[in-house]
Amino acid sequence: MNKLNKNIVLIGMPGCGKTTIGKRLAKRLNIKFCDVDEYIVESEEKSITKIFEEGEEHFREIESRAINEICRIYPKVIATGGGAIKRFYNIKTLKENGVVFFIDRPVEDIAEGVDMKSRPLLKDGVEKLYKLYEERYPLYNEYCDYKIINSSIEESISRILSLI
Repeated sequence: MNKLNKNIVLIGMPGCGKTTIGKRLAKRLNIKFCDVDEYIVESEEKSITKIFEEGEEHFREIESRAINEICRIYPKVIATGGGAIKRFYNIKTLKENGVVFFIDRPVEDIAEGVDMKSRPLLKDGVEKLYKLYEERYPLYNEYCDYKIINSSIEESISRILSLI
C-alpha cells in the first residue's frame, strides 16, 4: 500500500519533461498519472489547438476547471500545462493537497527538442518560446516547493523520490 498522501505536481515549460517524468514517476510509485492537457482533450472532446481557436482565456477557464477536478482525488502524479501557473487560483488549488515540483530544463534544450508546430502557443516559432520562458520562469520559481534541474529523466525522478 502506498503511504503517499499528497499529489506530486509537475510544473514547467512546454517540452521540459513533465509528462515523461510524470509517467515514469507514477509507475515507480504505483499511483495514477494525470496529464492536465490530456484530461482536457478527453473531457472537451477537442484538441488543445481547437480549444485555443476560441482564445487563450477560454482555454485557461477550462484548464482551471480541470485542475480543480483532478486535484480532488489523491495521491497521483499531475503534469500541468506550461501556462497553468498564469492563474494563481491553479497554484492554490494544486498546493492544497500537493507538492509542486518545477521541472527546469534549459530553454535552449527545449528549443532543440520540441516540435513547435504541435504546441498552440509555440507555433509562431522559437522567439515565442523564449518570450514565454522570460514571462513564466519567475512564476515557476515562485510557486514551486522544489526545483528539479532536468539534465536527465532518471536523475530528475531520483531527486523527486528523495524529496517526497
